[in-house]
Amino acid sequence: MELIRIEDVTFRYSDISDEDTGADAPKPSEETPPVFEHLDLTIEKGSFTAILGHNGCGKSTLAKHMNAILLPSGGKVYAAGIDTSDESRLFEIRRHIGMVFQNPDNQIVASIVEEDVAFALENMGVEQSVMRKRVDEALDAVGMSEFKEHSPSQLSGGQKQRVAIAGVIAMRPDCIVLDEPTAMLDPAGRREVMKTIRRLNRESGVTIVLITHYMDEAAKADRVVVMDGGKVILDDEPKNVFSNVELLKEVGLDVPQSTQLMYAMKKSGFDTADTHIINENECADYLYELLR
Repeated sequence: MELIRIEDVTFRYSDISDEDTGADAPKPSEETPPVFEHLDLTIEKGSFTAILGHNGCGKSTLAKHMNAILLPSGGKVYAAGIDTSDESRLFEIRRHIGMVFQNPDNQIVASIVEEDVAFALENMGVEQSVMRKRVDEALDAVGMSEFKEHSPSQLSGGQKQRVAIAGVIAMRPDCIVLDEPTAMLDPAGRREVMKTIRRLNRESGVTIVLITHYMDEAAKADRVVVMDGGKVILDDEPKNVFSNVELLKEVGLDVPQSTQLMYAMKKSGFDTADTHIINENECADYLYELLR
């Protein structure tokens, strides 16, 4: 069952007002080329999809279309069956499709963790007893219950991002779109956030759309979509996407280290080297058998 449908979508920043782009956004000219044209993509309910692409390829712009932060210049986007251009249903769309951005400091608005998680629920008018239950469950889901009375300023980057995710979870969305949520984190913080994302998808059935430039994060998804020049150039399960080593390098992307090693070995004459290998365990098993 599809949860998000992007249908023949074209988008140009020159087609939106200064108020829509915000004070810090670049002011486009009339000649601004489209970020993407005639783009089609569907996201299935319960799936974990990673979207890859070099800077400027349109992946973050695409993410903002999924919960109506941006609206298409042409074509349609449907979120949970709702046309995102229907302003009267904007609040409903964002209850179905939550979003987490790159910098957790820009998302945290309260001075106490549990109050921050409750912020959106208060705006929704959720009853106090229900709110309390949802906040506790959301903090438990991201492993931050013990910090509920802490100030966010006392938390690490990874912990802050998990609090931001908890704030979205408390709204009970069907899908969470995460736009480079680990880009500003250290390796430990990245691991914390990715563990949380995977658990939400596998144990709670939350649909995940992860915009990332880390190949090892994308390798953990069920599906990888690669964008370049506003177009989808690859769309498949991770091992099939990452086996296209030369194409990915042509568009400025890397591949997982294990895949890179297999690719180098194959180029060096090891015909049995399999470029569909994308994780360390598979790579170690192959090398062990090779050296026996």
